[in-house]
Amino acid sequence: MAKIRKSASIESGLMEVLKILSDEEINRAIGKTSSYLRKCSNPDLAQQIDHNDSFKLDQACIQKGKAPPLLTAYEYMIAQLLEKADNFENKDINEMLVKSTILHGKLTELVKDAKDPKGEKGVEISALEKKDIFEAITDLENKILKIKLTIDGKRKND
Repeated sequence: MAKIRKSASIESGLMEVLKILSDEEINRAIGKTSSYLRKCSNPDLAQQIDHNDSFKLDQACIQKGKAPPLLTAYEYMIAQLLEKADNFENKDINEMLVKSTILHGKLTELVKDAKDPKGEKGVEISALEKKDIFEAITDLENKILKIKLTIDGKRKND
């Protein structure tokens, strides 16, 4: 009998992995069988997937050109926690969009400056420039997450 799994859970993510990867690909990625993954995907059993294995499975899915199902499950679960925390500085979407545009502009400027032939290492991006670019990306990703959660919260309240 088929087990019912929460739609956004590690267990459902594992079921997606089983649809994407063959038995051989699973074995190549983590050295375990698809039977092991089915046991880990059963919410009634204590068997759980190791974090390193879940990363390797997502990596194998990405190499096949598919979205990483376990990462997607983690993101959704974290978003749910953040939504419950309700600790956003400002829930005004228009203001958030303006701030995200500013952050996007900052990121664009950092990348253009880093790729400028007259820059620190010419067209090659230096370690310090990479650090600044990754920080700008993280800032933008955090703002996008806040926008998503605010929109999702408003949709639920409408």
